[in-house]
Amino acid sequence: MTDEPHIEDAIPEGHSPSTIADPRLRFEARRAMVWLGVAAIFGLCLYMSQALLVIFGGLVFAALIDGGARLVGRALPIGRGWRVALVLIAATAFLAWLLFFAGTQFASEAAQFPDLIRRQVATVMSWLESQGITIAPDMQTIVQQGVGGIGKVTSMIGGVVGGLTTFFLILILGIYFAAEPRLYERGLAWLLPDRRRGSFLEMMEKMAFAMRRLLFGRVVGMVFEGVLTGIALGVYGVPMASLLGLITGLLAFIPNIGAVISGVLMVLVGLSGGTDMALYALGVYAVVQTFDGYIVVPMIAKKTVDLAPALVLAMQLILGILFGILGLALADPLVAMIKTMLEHRSDHAGEDHPLAARG
Repeated sequence: MTDEPHIEDAIPEGHSPSTIADPRLRFEARRAMVWLGVAAIFGLCLYMSQALLVIFGGLVFAALIDGGARLVGRALPIGRGWRVALVLIAATAFLAWLLFFAGTQFASEAAQFPDLIRRQVATVMSWLESQGITIAPDMQTIVQQGVGGIGKVTSMIGGVVGGLTTFFLILILGIYFAAEPRLYERGLAWLLPDRRRGSFLEMMEKMAFAMRRLLFGRVVGMVFEGVLTGIALGVYGVPMASLLGLITGLLAFIPNIGAVISGVLMVLVGLSGGTDMALYALGVYAVVQTFDGYIVVPMIAKKTVDLAPALVLAMQLILGILFGILGLALADPLVAMIKTMLEHRSDHAGEDHPLAARG
């Protein structure tokens, strides 16, 4: 006979035989359940990733509308609904002008653009071989595949615009979110305990502010780079200057990667007019990027979100592989939202753990 209690004796009276009486085992079981829950949520997010990305795209579009409505509110003392309507009307008018007055020129240039890029890359490879630089067949295959990817930049842009279902959903979601943002904030807050609702609403306000500031900087950079590039290339007579300006402006929304792609495209198109034109295109790219990086960006940097370039690039690579061009475009705003959320959590860590704060 021993004094050790039987397993049945360790189970509290009135509890199921499956109850874990040992506090240490109960703690480990809870930890395992938490990790299983995290894994299940992660798997669900992956399964619904496309839908979640479209919803996030709607939030980004809503932030653009909201920022424009706030700017209109500084000049016109009218209701929010009217300001949102004015922003949407102005955006629609601009797109209509772009489609009906400049769409024909852009369409014709876009149709010729991939073939022009392929011819110029073939010319560069022939010149390298004439200089005694031997290019291995495997390397030629890699270059040709890369050219195919570069030459499809306009096709990717057209594919994004042509994905009417995704575009329409992002558009509608953005309009709904921008029209009544407080409605959706309160709806999410009601899912939380009372003591956490105030902190949650404060975090949402910070995230919305960060999103508006980030997009403000992106839009300024897009307009500056696109307009200046198109004008500078057109003055010298570079072919497809307007299309290159449009592509440069659109790619400016994607930091790090967009600038490199637009620079390569400008130089390749410039080669069609000779070495001097290619050098001029390279000079335009260098001047625009330098001016944007050292003058425009510092002027608005204090009003935008400070993000680590390596972190943004890593997120771009991950989302670009998983979701393509849409994930690549939304990586920057997503990093900004995660950063703002973590900063808010860090600022309120003491409130979440009152015993730790008291001790």
